[in-house]
Amino acid sequence: MSIFDLFKKDKNLGPNDKTNNGLEKTKESFFGKLSKALAGKSTIDASFLDELEEILVSSDVGIDTTIRIINRIEERVKIDKYINSNELHLLLRDEITLLLTENKKTVDVSFDLENQEKPYVLMVVGVNGVGKTTTIGKLAKQFTEHGKKVLLAAGDTFRAGAVDQLEIWSKRVGCDFYSNGMNTDPSAVAYDAVKKARDEQYDIVIIDTAGRLHNKINLMNELGKIKRVMTKVLDYAPNDVMLVLDASTGQNAFEQAKHFTAATEVTSLALTKLDGTAKGGVVLGVSDQFKIPVRYIGVGEGINDIKVFNPSEFVNTLFEV
Repeated sequence: MSIFDLFKKDKNLGPNDKTNNGLEKTKESFFGKLSKALAGKSTIDASFLDELEEILVSSDVGIDTTIRIINRIEERVKIDKYINSNELHLLLRDEITLLLTENKKTVDVSFDLENQEKPYVLMVVGVNGVGKTTTIGKLAKQFTEHGKKVLLAAGDTFRAGAVDQLEIWSKRVGCDFYSNGMNTDPSAVAYDAVKKARDEQYDIVIIDTAGRLHNKINLMNELGKIKRVMTKVLDYAPNDVMLVLDASTGQNAFEQAKHFTAATEVTSLALTKLDGTAKGGVVLGVSDQFKIPVRYIGVGEGINDIKVFNPSEFVNTLFEV
């Protein structure tokens, strides 16, 4: 029985349709190259491992993570001596899943917010253009549909139209909105919004921050200030500092993660635009390199096209036929 037969027989291993469609380009690129490299091979040898390394790097898995995967497979080959193509698919799937699940440093948060403090404080960071505000809107929609009282706070006070854009999202999804207007102190917005969420018993407050360039030191330093002022209202705030990255930017996503993790304690990732890129391996690479769990993935342009990230489902999708 091949690994493909296993996927077809076990419904629990089968990927969700939206995840499957959203990762179609990555799957076709990754799986197509892998199948071509395996063609005619009865065992896994050094030449194939070289090709596998190239496949992983070209999928933007990243050099360090690629080397870790190759080393693990080499150790397995030394032990078992003979590994055929079907066994390799299974081994690859397991190793990649393991790398993703090793990075679970924070509590999983579903849209039900089970067993979480109220209000749950989510601070969202990232550069302009990665889909940060859209991600906030999509998350607000999901939380609202799960019966949660949601407050969006407009902390991106420097970019023209940013406050209005977030307010439009709040009206679209049916949640509340807080703003001090344009060109105001983002830290004051965060303080006031968290206080409002506490006093008026919101389930979650999502705080937008300026879409700063990762090489603008003064703006990056401001993230620390925003985080500090929230603790004056709630000593546990924020529960999560989520960095939004555009998966289609490939190696640039690694560079952004490097600078943001240096500026503040990033506790989770959201990867957007996975449906528009063949380099979805960045999900694995960024999570593994920075030891930060991926919490959400964007798999389409629709308002509902955001999912709680499931490592097993993600990896199974790459190997599904």
